[in-house]
Amino acid sequence: MRILLIEDSKRLRETVAKVMRRSGYKVDESGDGEEGLWKARENAYDAIILDIMLPGRDGLDVLETLRREKCDVPVLMLTARDTIQDRVRGLRQGADDYLCKPFALDELLARIEVLCRRGYGQRDPLIRVGDLEIDTVARRACRAGHELDLTARELALLELLALNPGACLSRTRIEEHIYDELVSPMSNVVDSTVYALRKKLCVAKDMPPLIHTRRKQGYILEERSS
Repeated sequence: MRILLIEDSKRLRETVAKVMRRSGYKVDESGDGEEGLWKARENAYDAIILDIMLPGRDGLDVLETLRREKCDVPVLMLTARDTIQDRVRGLRQGADDYLCKPFALDELLARIEVLCRRGYGQRDPLIRVGDLEIDTVARRACRAGHELDLTARELALLELLALNPGACLSRTRIEEHIYDELVSPMSNVVDSTVYALRKKLCVAKDMPPLIHTRRKQGYILEERSS
């Protein structure tokens, strides 16, 4: 999942970004409202974490502008303001959730997980495709009852594919959603991650594959009859 974090406190921004990356998220960062708005317009995100008190343009103005431009990416507002009026204003302008500072990082992660699932029409924290089950809260996956030993990046890729069952995801889309570093056009990092994931998904002999390749287009996760 790809997240945009707009927060002017460098210390808080770096802490949140570090925790989210460890959990398998790709995180783009911004320290002011103008740059954050530009990034939100230019890139596709699964959710935006938006502070209210920002230099350049405040978070409520950024939110209002995005909603006016028909951007429907889920937005979680961060604020030190703990008044009902501020929360109501943010929600009425299109915020999907609200979190007051100081907050627990585990709670932030839980709220972002919910918003990301909601963006894909998935409310249940358990994602199922055939005999594959992904627990987005516990951050683990099982196939046919066998728990899979996955890296954070492998789990992020598996979750992205599972949230789009039957859809062909291009290498570019996968790169944009799970890799923080720039990926060379000649790189095979996506193919390597898919290869490793396929091996781990074969938990028993002769088990049918779940990840399929569409040549020159991308990858598909779906259960197919033999």
